Amino acid sequence: MIDELDPLIGYLAIAAVTVVTALIGFLAVRLSRTTSDFYVASRTVRPWWNASAIGGEYLSAASVLGVAGLILLQGAEGLWFPIGYAAGYLMLLLFVAAPLRRSGAYTVPDFTAVRLQSRTVRRLTSVLVIVIGWFYIVPQLQGASLTVEIATGLPPWAGAVAVAVIVGVIVAAGGMRSITYVQAFQFWLKLTAVAIPAIAMLLVVSGRDLDSAAAEAFPAALGPVTVDPLATTSLMVALLLGTLGLPHVLVRFTTNPDGDAARRTTLIVVVLLAVFYLFPVTIGMLGRVHASDLAEPGLADGLTLVLPGRLVGGLLGDVLTALVIAGAFGAFLSTSSGLVVSLAGVISQELAGGTVRGFRIAALGSTLVPLVVVLLIEPLGLAGSVGLVFAFTASTLSPVLVLGIWWRGLTARGAIWGMTTGALTCAAAVAIGLAMRPEAGASLDEWSAALTQPALYTVPLAVLVTVAVSRWGGGRRPSGIDRMLARLHVPEARLDDDIDGRRSVG
Repeated sequence: MIDELDPLIGYLAIAAVTVVTALIGFLAVRLSRTTSDFYVASRTVRPWWNASAIGGEYLSAASVLGVAGLILLQGAEGLWFPIGYAAGYLMLLLFVAAPLRRSGAYTVPDFTAVRLQSRTVRRLTSVLVIVIGWFYIVPQLQGASLTVEIATGLPPWAGAVAVAVIVGVIVAAGGMRSITYVQAFQFWLKLTAVAIPAIAMLLVVSGRDLDSAAAEAFPAALGPVTVDPLATTSLMVALLLGTLGLPHVLVRFTTNPDGDAARRTTLIVVVLLAVFYLFPVTIGMLGRVHASDLAEPGLADGLTLVLPGRLVGGLLGDVLTALVIAGAFGAFLSTSSGLVVSLAGVISQELAGGTVRGFRIAALGSTLVPLVVVLLIEPLGLAGSVGLVFAFTASTLSPVLVLGIWWRGLTARGAIWGMTTGALTCAAAVAIGLAMRPEAGASLDEWSAALTQPALYTVPLAVLVTVAVSRWGGGRRPSGIDRMLARLHVPEARLDDDIDGRRSVG
C-alpha cells in the first residue's frame, strides 16, 4: 500500500510548477514571431541551453519515477535502464547529431525526403514519427495520473487531462522557441527534485542502513548477480539505438546554429544525464531496505514520491515530498511538450503546408489521441512502457537514419522495406508478448520476455532487409548523393571555404 500524502502538499507543488511553467512559456511567446521560431527556434539555441532543454524533455516519467522503481524491484539488473538511457547519447554523438544538423532538415521526415528524394519515404517516416510520439506520450500521462492520485487523492484521469491541456496550450501558443525555455528550466527543476531529497535521505540514514541498502540493491559484492544475457542484450540494443531515432530528441538538434554546436550539445547532455541518474538509483537503493512493501509492479513507481516522508518526516519531509512532486509533474510536462512539438511540426508540414496556424492546430490535436489511450488502457510499468517505444524506434527510424548518413548505397525502396519490416515485426512481437504476459506480480517466462523486448532480432532484421533491397531490389540511388554526403560530413567552415575557393577559381 502506498502511503497517503497530505493533499495540500500535492496541490501546492503541482500548482507551483504549473504556474511557473505557464509563466515561462507565455513570456517566451513574445520571442516567437516567425515560422522558423515555431519549428526550430530560428536555429539560434546555444549548446548549454539546448543541452538543458534536451535533458528536460528526455528525462521523462521513466527516469524520474521509473528508474527508482526498477532498482527497488530488480536491484542491480535495473541499472541497465539508466546506463542505456545515458549511453544512447554517445551513439547519437558518434553517428547522428552533427550530420543531421548539417542536413538543414526541420524534422526526421524532412531528412529522409531530402536524402532519398522520395515522397513515399517521407510519408512513411511521418507516420512512424506520429506513432512513436503518441506512444511515448502515453507513459508520461500515466505517470501524471499516478503522481496526481498519490499527491492529491484525485482520480487518476485528472493528472492525465491536466498535463494534456497544459502542454497543448503552451506548445500551440509559442512553438519551439517557447518550449526551449520551458524545458531548460524543467531539467534543473528535475535534477533538484531528485538530488536534494536523495542527499537528505542519505544524511538521515545511518552507516549501517546504508550498507544494508547497498547490499540489498547491488549484491554483486557478495556474490554473482543473475542476469538474463539475451534479455539484457536486447534491452541495451533498444536503448542505445532507439535514442538515435527519437523524433523529439532529434528535432532539438535542428535548433543548434551548426553541426559543431550540435556535437558539443550532445557531450554536455551525456554529462548532465550521468549526474542525474546517480540520484534515482540512490533512491531505489534506499527503497529496498526502507520501503520493501512497495516492491510490487503496481506500486514501485511511487517510491520516489513517498520515501522522503518515511525517512525524513516532519516539516522537512513535507518540503522534500513537495519538491519531488513538483519535479515529477515537471517531467511529464517537459517530455510531453517535446513530443508534441515534434509531432506538430510533422503533422503541420504534411497536412497544413507548414504554417503557424497548422502548427497550432496540430499541437492541440497531438495530445488528444494519447489522452484517449491512457483513459482506456491499464498502465504498464513506466520504464517498461518507454522501453517498448525505444525498441520500436530502434527497429524503424534508427537504421534508416544511420544508413542514410553513412552509406551511399541506401535507396528509397530499401528504406521503405526496412522500416516496414521493423515496424511490423516489432509490433507483432510486442503484441504477442503482452498477450502471453502472466498475471500481475508473476515473472515473465523466457518466451514472453523475448517477445516484449524484441530489439535483439528486429533491429538486425530491419537492417538486413534495408541493405538487401537497396543493393538488389532494383531501386535507383538518389541523384547528387556525393554532394549530399559531403554536406552531412564536412564541417561547415571547411565546406564554406571550399565553396568560396571554387567561386574564386571560376
